Parts: sequence; structure tokens; C-alpha cells
Amino acid sequence: MFQKGEFVIYGSKGVCEITDISTIDISGMNREKLYYFLRPVNDRDGKIFIPVDSDKLRMRRILTGEEARKLVESIPQIGYLGIEDEKQREACYRQAVNDCDCRQWVMVLKTLWKRNRERTARGKKETAMDKKYFRIAQDNLYTELAVSLKIGTDEVKEYIAGKIEAAQEEPVSV
Repeated sequence: MFQKGEFVIYGSKGVCEITDISTIDISGMNREKLYYFLRPVNDRDGKIFIPVDSDKLRMRRILTGEEARKLVESIPQIGYLGIEDEKQREACYRQAVNDCDCRQWVMVLKTLWKRNRERTARGKKETAMDKKYFRIAQDNLYTELAVSLKIGTDEVKEYIAGKIEAAQEEPVSV
């Protein structure tokens, strides 16, 4: 069970703070059940109510600072999404962003970055669907890393780039 004040990842909503764990007094809701009261970090006015005992709960604790640093260092080794069928592209993106998994978010970002670079080279524009899922994955990843590393979301992109550049400059031992 999660605790009040804890930061968690909840589905595609990204980083949320648990503001309360209590029963709920809303018409049509079970007043005997305990709920997590979540406030998305990127939407200060947002409120989400999730039953504590839900078997469909897609929620996890955010990464620790050390886990976040290791994730960033592993970005060059993380692969791309294997999307065989163009018609399944959106379902694959949706599944990846809803999985609450940072590595999946990185895969979405890398896949879309590569795809958009290829499209641009052929004179095509980025699709609205690609923009949507890139934004969701980027917002979720950058917010989680910012909270975990205790830096601003604006600094996350520079932090990632710096870590990747440093990793590429290290001598390879034989």
C-alpha cells in the first residue's frame, strides 16, 4: 500500500502525489471503500480517485535518485519499439505510455525521434498521433526524472544529453 505524501506514477497521467487515502463522499461512489486521492504534478488542479483495492491499479512508486541516474546512463542501450503493422502503431504507443515503465517511455521517444527524422528526410511531416505520444512519453519521463533527481523539468533534457555525451566519451577497455 502506498502512503500519503508519496509520489507515484499512475498510468498515462504520469507523476502524481498521493494527497490522501480515505473514503469518498461523492454520489454514485462506494462510501465504504478506501481511495487514493491523487494530484498530478503537471496539473495542480487535477484530482484523481483510485480505489485502493483495485486489481486494475497501474501505479508504482517513482524511481529513486540512483535508479533515475542508472536509467539515464542506460538510454543509449535501450532499443526501439518493434512496430510491424502500421495499423497497430497507435495501440503500441498507447500500451507503452500506459505501462508506467520509464524504459517503455524511452523506447517511445527513441522510436518516434527516429521515425520523424526518416519522415522529414522523405519530405513528410510529423503526424498528429506521433506528436501526441511523443509529448505524453516526454512529459511523463521528464517529470519523473525531475522529481527523482530533484531538478527542474527544464534541466532534465540537458541532464540526459550530458550523461549520454559523457558515456560516449569514456574510453572503451579491451
